[in-house]
Amino acid sequence: MLNKILLTLTLILSQASFALFSLDDFPKFPKLLTIGNFDPSSLQRTFNQFTDKKPDYEREGRMVNEIEDAVMDGDVEYLTLADDKEVFSIYMEPEVDTPKGGIIIMHSRGFHANWASTIKPLRVGLAEKGWHTLSVQMPVLGKSATYYDYVPIFPYAHQRIDAAIEFYHQRGVDNIIIVSHGCSAHMSMSYFDKYGDEKINAYVGIGMGATDYKQKVIKRFPLDVMLKPVLDVYGEKDFPGVMRLSESRKALMDISGNPKNAQKVIKGADHYYKNNGTAQVLTSTIDAWLSGLK
Repeated sequence: MLNKILLTLTLILSQASFALFSLDDFPKFPKLLTIGNFDPSSLQRTFNQFTDKKPDYEREGRMVNEIEDAVMDGDVEYLTLADDKEVFSIYMEPEVDTPKGGIIIMHSRGFHANWASTIKPLRVGLAEKGWHTLSVQMPVLGKSATYYDYVPIFPYAHQRIDAAIEFYHQRGVDNIIIVSHGCSAHMSMSYFDKYGDEKINAYVGIGMGATDYKQKVIKRFPLDVMLKPVLDVYGEKDFPGVMRLSESRKALMDISGNPKNAQKVIKGADHYYKNNGTAQVLTSTIDAWLSGLK
């Protein structure tokens, strides 16, 4: 009886969200303004396709060389990619008899898999709470690169996501979660847009929708069609674009109709969770939500 009531309420709320926000309000490819001589609509025409744009592998290599020997918590793992390349990652195994599952952690633009803000507190903190964690090095560009510069290299991130999922499958871990921050949330959303979310059990997006000045999100996030539970979490003092888009993200999540979807705000946190204790609150918030899905 209770299940029937919950199902009815979910349908009513979903219909209400449609009344307030129809998919016509969220065009698949929104109209984008030209910036100087650059027309960003060109990015829409090749979205999620490999082009002549490639990651900066030299810079990535330098970053990895700088941090590899400094990894104290966890083990360095090189994941095999389809094109015979390898990608750096850091794996931590929880010290519990029954781990909760495996989390793939994706860092934000221009940073690395052991970044002291947000990423290291997450990969270590979630492992302490009973999760396998695998922090994966994501593709990078030069320091001055913007969101629009990164859009063409999103498919290279897709390869790394698949490699991380396979890493867990080889270890018999089936409850697989993706946690992505900042620009890697764009990368993971493009992955779901292309392949769906059937390979994972839940998704956590941190600071979703962050772009650069005058730049708009290239394509609507596929939150309305995602079947697995989604947690949209952002800081109380996050970037204006992240907070401004929170209402539309919530509406799309409501359209999907998953009653386990949630949106949470971390009090006092900025986009990078540098303020005292906010990274720990973020970690506890994610763990509590994931643990409540069972």
